[in-house]
Formats: sequence, structure tokens, C-alpha cells
Amino acid sequence: MKVSVDADVCYGSGECAFRAPGVFGFEDGYGFVLPGREDFGVSGDSGESGNDDELIRDIAERCPSQAIRIDGRRVTD
Repeated sequence: MKVSVDADVCYGSGECAFRAPGVFGFEDGYGFVLPGREDFGVSGDSGESGNDDELIRDIAERCPSQAIRIDGRRVTD
């Protein structure tokens, strides 16, 4: 799954960076995906990425500005 933050929509709550600092950063008042973390999880992976995928989806769902995108779409769409 590919995760991104729509900078035009983000209003900088910082919730993403607080809950998943290994995936999201917070700078100049806005959240962003850390370099190299855009492609998150692998379909069919038997490792722990499933739990990580669930965490990222949960963070996207709870984003106050709905700025986090997974595979180019808002999770709530």
C-alpha cells in the first residue's frame, strides 16, 4: 500500500507523527511521510506488516483533516 499526506488538506494536528513516528514526520506545522516509507506493507506478506497496515489505516481514518491517503484515496471514501 502506498501512503501519502495531501499537503493542501493537512492542517497540522501532528497526530500522524505522534502515533507512527517511524512513518510520518512533522515539520513547519504539517505532517508528511518520511522518505522511503511511502510504500508501506506488502500484500501477502506473512510478517508483521499486517499489524502495521492496520495502524496506518487507523491513523488515516482518525486524521482530523483527512489528509492521509492510502493508494491515492482517502480511507473514508
